[in-house]
Amino acid sequence: MAEESSRINGLAWFLAGLGVGALAGILYAPKSGKETREDLAKRSREGTEYLRNRGRKVADQVGQYVDRGKEHVGDYMDRGREVVDRGRAQWQDFVERGKSLVGEHSSRVAAAVDAGRQAYKAGSSSTSSNITPGDTTEPPSTSTTGAN
Repeated sequence: MAEESSRINGLAWFLAGLGVGALAGILYAPKSGKETREDLAKRSREGTEYLRNRGRKVADQVGQYVDRGKEHVGDYMDRGREVVDRGRAQWQDFVERGKSLVGEHSSRVAAAVDAGRQAYKAGSSSTSSNITPGDTTEPPSTSTTGAN
């Protein structure tokens, strides 16, 4: 904090010295007061015109940078939209593939369940008539090879 205060103090002394030097230069100038004022006014107008011209150039350059920036942002937005669209299309493709796989497997599972029911019904009706009390043999098994 002390360092910052000394910098501000030094800057203030510099500006004060600059003002005193400018005042002394004006007072001891070889020209009369009227000529000095005319020179100052002329240089002030020249400085103002210079600043206007320079401001226009800077504004033009900033405008060009803004235009380029807008073009770049537009390009990035277009690229982003393309990537999103591609991702959405891939996602929809994956969803459709998943739906078809689920449908395919659900029909296989349904067919296997039906085959199991039929085998159970066929097995239970044939074994109930063939089983005698005290028979320890098991009924023949039925295979469902077409269920895969």
